Amino acid sequence: MAGVRRQAPDPEWVQMYRQGVPVSRIAVLSGAAEATVRYHLQIAARSEPSLRGEHARAVQPVPKKQDERGLKNVADIVALYRTEGRLPSSKSASMRERSLESWLAAKRQQSQNGTLSPAYRDGLREIPGWDTPRRQKEQREELWNQRFTELLDFRAAGNDWPLHKEAPSEQERLLGVWLHSQRITYRDGTLRQDREARLNTELPGWRRGRRPGRRPHPAAGAG
Repeated sequence: MAGVRRQAPDPEWVQMYRQGVPVSRIAVLSGAAEATVRYHLQIAARSEPSLRGEHARAVQPVPKKQDERGLKNVADIVALYRTEGRLPSSKSASMRERSLESWLAAKRQQSQNGTLSPAYRDGLREIPGWDTPRRQKEQREELWNQRFTELLDFRAAGNDWPLHKEAPSEQERLLGVWLHSQRITYRDGTLRQDREARLNTELPGWRRGRRPGRRPHPAAGAG
């Protein structure tokens, strides 16, 4: 019950954990904070080193059909990231994308709780920070500024606009995906005005991209 002071480690919580109940669920059932439950379990694990192994073995496997759907979600999310350099959005006009965003939010929570399926974790591994809480706006802002600066340097070196498909290097692919994403948000009318102004001023021609017939590398008279 909430508000009851428990002596650590609480035997009821330890038993639930041993039976495969995740920390988040124990916290909900007992009305306690997850941090408190984790503290109790850490103490219990010191005296019972096998506790975490018993928990892992007790966790019920994901049903095959559910696992197949989940892996399809992983594939679609990774494909979106490779193509547009972003994660699914809850504000998308696409019902499928909104569904992916909701599914990914649940997996993000499972990752924080330590209950995420290894298959999903491995599949999402190539997306840096996918399990970072989305409320960290400053991190996204920093990444945008970083890519903007990298693209400035890329163009200043005499290169044409970066490719997001069949790029000759990973760095160019990253810049190409980022630039492609900016063009998409511009066409959708969702590109922030301050960002559009910076792109227009410091990277003129960014919306048009490569001109037909131009040699890919390097761009003659770029800039």
